[in-house]
Amino acid sequence: MTRDVLVFFDRMPAALPLYEAFVQKVTAGIGDVKIRVQKTQISFSNKYNFAFVSFLPVRKAKERPEVYIVVTFGLSYRKQSPRIDVATEAYPNRFTHHVLISEAEEIDDELMEWVKEAAAFSAAKR
Repeated sequence: MTRDVLVFFDRMPAALPLYEAFVQKVTAGIGDVKIRVQKTQISFSNKYNFAFVSFLPVRKAKERPEVYIVVTFGLSYRKQSPRIDVATEAYPNRFTHHVLISEAEEIDDELMEWVKEAAAFSAAKR
């Protein structure tokens, strides 16, 4: 764990295990991934960014759990699932999806398939 990651999670240290579980699955399932810690998000990239971890308020405060992370990924189409809190078309044919994660069990095969698909979409961009 780098110092930058620990500083990022200063505001919600109990969410660090969720992040660690996510990183483990991303690096095991996708391979050569670069991770960059920024002030408001942690980005995951191959050729381009394909996923992010943040504390975005994708739900109203009273609907958010006390401990959570938000996993964001991009695809060429709008993915339909009740698990996706928000999906927007940021650019033509580029949809950004936000999924709130509050339990390690939510970092499951379905979520990881979406992230793998996002990584492939990112790698194919010109």
